[in-house]
Amino acid sequence: MKLGWSYLTGLGQGILAARKWLLVYALLILLPVSILLASFYQRSNEILEQEVTRSMQLTLKQAGLNLTYKLEHIRDSSNSVFMNQILYDNLLQKASITEQLKQIKELRNLAETAQENEDIFRLRFFVDPSRLYAGDRINLYSFEDAKQYPWYESVIEAGGGMVWTGVYQEKYNDIGKKNIFSVARMLRNPQEYEEIVGILVMDVSEGLIGEIMSELQFSDKYAPFLSDASGRLIYSSDSAGLNKPDNKAGNLQKDADVLPKELLDTIEHSEEGILKRSLGREEVNVVYTTIGTTGWKLVAQVSEPEISHRATAMNQFTSIATLAGITVLFLVLVFVLFMFMIQGMQRRVQMILKMIRKEGIGWLEDRRSMPDGDFRLLERSVDHLIHKVNNLMEESYQAKMQEREAQLRTLQAQINPHFLYNALDMINWSAIAHDAEDTSQMIEALARYFRLSLNQGRDNVSIVDELNLAKVFLEIQQNRFPSTFTFTIHAEPGLEQYMMPKLTLQPLVENALLHGIRKTKQKQGGIMITAAHEQGDIVLTVSDDGTGMSQDQANRLLIDPSAGSQPGGLEGSFGLYNVNERIRYFSGNRYGLSIETEIGKGTLVTVRFKAVSSE
Repeated sequence: MKLGWSYLTGLGQGILAARKWLLVYALLILLPVSILLASFYQRSNEILEQEVTRSMQLTLKQAGLNLTYKLEHIRDSSNSVFMNQILYDNLLQKASITEQLKQIKELRNLAETAQENEDIFRLRFFVDPSRLYAGDRINLYSFEDAKQYPWYESVIEAGGGMVWTGVYQEKYNDIGKKNIFSVARMLRNPQEYEEIVGILVMDVSEGLIGEIMSELQFSDKYAPFLSDASGRLIYSSDSAGLNKPDNKAGNLQKDADVLPKELLDTIEHSEEGILKRSLGREEVNVVYTTIGTTGWKLVAQVSEPEISHRATAMNQFTSIATLAGITVLFLVLVFVLFMFMIQGMQRRVQMILKMIRKEGIGWLEDRRSMPDGDFRLLERSVDHLIHKVNNLMEESYQAKMQEREAQLRTLQAQINPHFLYNALDMINWSAIAHDAEDTSQMIEALARYFRLSLNQGRDNVSIVDELNLAKVFLEIQQNRFPSTFTFTIHAEPGLEQYMMPKLTLQPLVENALLHGIRKTKQKQGGIMITAAHEQGDIVLTVSDDGTGMSQDQANRLLIDPSAGSQPGGLEGSFGLYNVNERIRYFSGNRYGLSIETEIGKGTLVTVRFKAVSSE
């Protein structure tokens, strides 16, 4: 009781000390860390906003490079067709109707070759209206048709240079309306440069630009767009109306996308950069880059709140990682502090143990005058522990003495079988002397049965010995019940080396005889015992042609040893349960007994266990 009260007192003092350390930890560690994290969060948020803007610029630049790469391929295809001599031979040659039909085929082949480039949707030639094929309107059009397009004047002024149009809607005779943009150039007579022989137009699907622009998801408010150097809108990914079907020149533009003139002047004279503009009460970052082939400007706008939101999302992870790092650092410092405290406690404990070894347990009892505390509690606990150990040692000594006495009784019990063998031997010779051959055979069989069953106190026997034991048992029973049953034993060769639990078969053959054959009306039958080796297992079977039983009752006998005491139960069923449990203990839970039976036809008991060699 005193020990328990001291323990509670020491525990209360320990709790108070823990609270003091928690308060110190909060003041010296958590408060400075919180202030440090607040300042760090503010500064890191500013840095992250700059990084977000730079990341947007790099993404925009990469998109511009991707678009430039595709437009350069289209430019190269245009140059290839522009310099093809077959084109000029067909456009300049005066020919009959038959020859013009041939020219149509060659020009279409030239167009189809160019259209093999997956980025080119359609190649069109605007030619002399007097030509028969000028009315083809698949790849060949009249020169007069070109004059209706807004880009016609720019093409004429370019004098053979390439002119890139904005996105517009074109109606094709074969497929209908489609949104496209084009690169157009004038074709001149190589012999007479002033003579215009046609216009070459390569149409490109709007999807070429849309595929790249769709990846630029910078803002929920502002859609990225393409414009030329003058600020004219070329394309926008905003589906709210920037590219309507009737937008032939690509001049529609939302107010939010119209950049101030000073920004347009700055963008026109620089390749890429980041600018700021005010849109109402909101500050907007304008990020732009140049498309090299066309001189177009790829522009994206993001408001300051959106950038701050992204930076905050990124900063949350950074703050958590930083807090974790700082916390780990301070925990290491606290661990070092506690290590010094523990070292002092360890020295005190070592002093206590040293004095116990030097002075004995009585030294603890002499220190009653010490004030209560953790170490006083420890000293009393050690005192209690030592007394407990002494009691356990005394109990261990008594257990060893009892074990020794049990061994002596076992040795004494081993004398009894020898006396039994000698007595049976004397009775056997006496029977022989009096010509009692039946009695002699019974006594000799009984002696062999005891010799095999006792097996010098060993729990496991060879399979051959177990079969011999079953044979002797059945021979004795044949003398007891003459001319009532027969038995056969069949064993595979080579089973001599394997071991099994002793007295496994005897309960099975006893049940087969007494509860199977002896309960038939004729009280006659046969018993068969087999032993075989199957894929690493030993399988023994005991079968009889006796009364049998229901399969449900047989299954219960293996899991419920009390099944035999129930109405209709099988007497001696505890032996089956016991054998099954010993086999499972010997080989594992997947081994044991199985019973196949049918009322009036007999019973087959199968014993399966792991093949264990005696070597």
